This record gives sequence, C-alpha cells and structure tokens, in this order.
Amino acid sequence: MLRPGAEDRPRTSLDYMKKGRCLGLVGGLGVGATIHYYQRLARAHEEQGRTLDIVITHAETSRVFEYVEAGDRNGLAEYLLGFIRRLQAAGAEFVVIPAITPHYCVRELLAASPLPLFNIFDPLVEELTTRAIRRVAVFGTRYVMESSLYGFAGDVAIIRPTADEMDTIHGTYLELLQTGVGTEEQHRNLTVIAHTLRQRDGVEAIVLAGTDLSLLFNEANTSFPHLDCATLHLQRVIRGLL
Repeated sequence: MLRPGAEDRPRTSLDYMKKGRCLGLVGGLGVGATIHYYQRLARAHEEQGRTLDIVITHAETSRVFEYVEAGDRNGLAEYLLGFIRRLQAAGAEFVVIPAITPHYCVRELLAASPLPLFNIFDPLVEELTTRAIRRVAVFGTRYVMESSLYGFAGDVAIIRPTADEMDTIHGTYLELLQTGVGTEEQHRNLTVIAHTLRQRDGVEAIVLAGTDLSLLFNEANTSFPHLDCATLHLQRVIRGLL
C-alpha cells in the first residue's frame, strides 16, 4: 500500500498511467527474488502493451541478516534508505522491496523514506481478512518465522514449526537464496512439514513469506492451502502501475 505523501503524488491508477511512474526496486535480496519480480512486472506490462519503467539497485542479503540478528531496526532502515535515495536520484517515484526479511524495519522506512513504499504486508493482511483465515504457519527465513510477521498479522494466530522443522525450512530457504534453483527433495520436505502443521496444529494455511520459495511452489504443485506474499505483493504493485 502506498504511504501517504506529498500532495503532488498521484492517488489513482489512472494518474500512474498518464504520468508513466517509474518504479524503484531494491534488488539483491536475493538475486532470484529480484529476477522473479522483474519478470512478472515486465510480463504484465507486455500483456497490456505498455513499457515498464524501472530502476534497480543491489543490496546485500548478508548485511540485512547482520542488522536483523543484532536487532538493529534503525541501522537496517538507514542501510536501505541509502538505496532508496539512490533510486530517487535515478528517477524512481515509488519503491518496492521484493523480500520479507528486510521488512523488519518497515515502520522506520515508512516514516523516513523520501519515496512512497509498497508495504509487502498490506495485501497479505487483506487476503487473510477476505478469506477469514485465523490460524497460519509461516515459511521463510528463521528471522521471519520467529517474528510473527513483525506484528502485522493482527489477531491471526501464527503457529511456529518445531525447532527441527524450522531448521529445515530456514536451511532450505538459504539454499534457494544461494543457488537460485529448487529441487524435488526440497519441495517434498517442505510439503511434508506443511501437511504436518495442518494435521497436528490445526493450521488453516501456510504463509509463503519468502520470494525465493517461488522456486519450489506454484499454483499447480502446491497441495496445501497457502498465501504467497510475493504474488499478493506483485498484484498490488501491478495494479498501481497499470
């Protein structure tokens, strides 16, 4: 959702279309996630006979992890703000961070960013409300799984996997981040955990809270109820652009 800002910022999709708004993407978090967003955005524009206007910077996942592990929200926000300022200087008029873990400092970013920011949690919360889902588990990095979605889920109960399950999910995510390739074994292992959480803990749906999980799961091969943060985020961004 766009953060309220200066009066000259457009408020409707028609305004975006008239003015050809430029998107700034904070890339590198990880590279596969950046590519996923870039491809989806480009395809959506092609389907509408439009040209995507985008600038991309490259942040380091390892730096983000260091700030999160240290509990330094302000430090992480300032690190990301450096990229947002560079995007602004390159002509971007609003910004997207295509990853969940960096949203650890999203409140600080919303308060300080010189550009409107599409918050990845807003469309997720709306989808949870629309589907009346009250009990979920989260797949992503350990930081995201332990964060309870940084408090954005409201009254929705977030059930944590066991320590061993969390190790498997986190380890798998880091492998996806590093290699950019998913395997059948990884898909099978996480699917087993998802069904276990459903049967053992009464989880209604799995929140896929990591863009790189798109290397494993899609609508055709996901056998458990789920909400894909990246897909919901992209839908919101594309509506804003087109």
